[in-house]
Amino acid sequence: MIIETLMCLIVGVADGDTVTARCDDKTLKIRLAGIDAPEKSQPFGQASKQALARLVFGKEVKAECGKTDRYGRQICKLVLFGVDANLAQVKAGLAWHYKQYEREQSAQDRSLYEEAERAAKRARFGLWLDPDPVPPWTWRREVRSSRSPH
Repeated sequence: MIIETLMCLIVGVADGDTVTARCDDKTLKIRLAGIDAPEKSQPFGQASKQALARLVFGKEVKAECGKTDRYGRQICKLVLFGVDANLAQVKAGLAWHYKQYEREQSAQDRSLYEEAERAAKRARFGLWLDPDPVPPWTWRREVRSSRSPH
């Protein structure tokens, strides 16, 4: 569900699924659509951030954006030289296919991301080296509940 396509220069990488981009005359926070990468404090969090930085930092990308999230970030697929950077993170075993939001993906992307996650898991790439990796959505929930007073 692409609403807007922007040409952007990636000027910052916050983690394995969030970047800062200069698009025309504005700076945008972009959350990569269809994936959820480990948090920076999680195992493979830094590796995920570094892999995304190697792929997109300082480069011109096509951002195919579909919506804005509750934090004001654009939710986009980043494409450079015909390569889907979001999918590349999943293929490398450095992000999960974010199934909670898969209905927002095209059927083709949904299928590609599902297969990429299965293949990375079978090959034990990246976070799949861990026999029981904790998905970031579970990690965030556990961190929040440990901080809240009981």
